[in-house]
Amino acid sequence: MPMMDALGIAGTALTVHRKWLDAVSDNLANVNTVRSTDETAFQARYITAQADMRGEGGVYVAGTEWGDAEGRIVHEPNHPLADEDGYVRYPDIDLSEQMGSLIMAQRGYQMNAAVIDRARETYQAALQIGSQQ
Repeated sequence: MPMMDALGIAGTALTVHRKWLDAVSDNLANVNTVRSTDETAFQARYITAQADMRGEGGVYVAGTEWGDAEGRIVHEPNHPLADEDGYVRYPDIDLSEQMGSLIMAQRGYQMNAAVIDRARETYQAALQIGSQQ
């Protein structure tokens, strides 16, 4: 049934986009997380999606990639976490890249939610037509 396929495929895409949004929001929330130089930096999370060719189609989260644990070393001698030379560690997260990813994930989520709404409306209209006969 093609309509049910559309619901299933859009549903898998909603799941992937939600996980992508979760990862991006976590990255954005930690873009200014400071750690001492003897600790690893906050590692950004990147979601990898893959087409699901095993069943009815759709997509799934194939894995998670992690950002650089080294981060960026910044000279901030007045910071409470600064080492004896005045350095602290920040995550290596590009804010503009994350904002772009946020917009793409958000739009993808919205579009797949719209597909589900349209398929549901079509299904309800078909049920109404069937019940009138």
